[in-house]
Amino acid sequence: MTQNKTQATQQSVADFVTNVEPERRRKDAETLVPFFRDVTGFEPVMWGSSIIGYGRYHYVYASGREGDFLATGFSPRKSALSIYIMPGYTDFGNVLERLGKHKIGKSCLYINKLDDVDMNVLAELVHAGLADLATRWTVHPS
Repeated sequence: MTQNKTQATQQSVADFVTNVEPERRRKDAETLVPFFRDVTGFEPVMWGSSIIGYGRYHYVYASGREGDFLATGFSPRKSALSIYIMPGYTDFGNVLERLGKHKIGKSCLYINKLDDVDMNVLAELVHAGLADLATRWTVHPS
């Protein structure tokens, strides 16, 4: 059985954020690290080389595939902030309408810059995503 490509690491979150480029993306990451900590109550952990995760869960699919993954988090990618808050099970359209400028993927929210969104609505989305995830898998601290 194959393992997830993205695993929790011992890499320092602070060291990672210090090296994020461009500067605008680094400043947004510096804002999101304590934001996610405050909203979730979890400490940040690096997942792979570029994802900052909060909390974790263990999944087992009907196929037998199982593993661990971050419950929520973000990655300050060059093109956009990738926010991992929607497990893909529930439609959060009613909340997303109030968020501000964004794009959505299968389980990610893409934001060009934090100034484009309402941070209170983003906090609401993080809570909603975690609550939805917890109806399927047990969420544990990082």
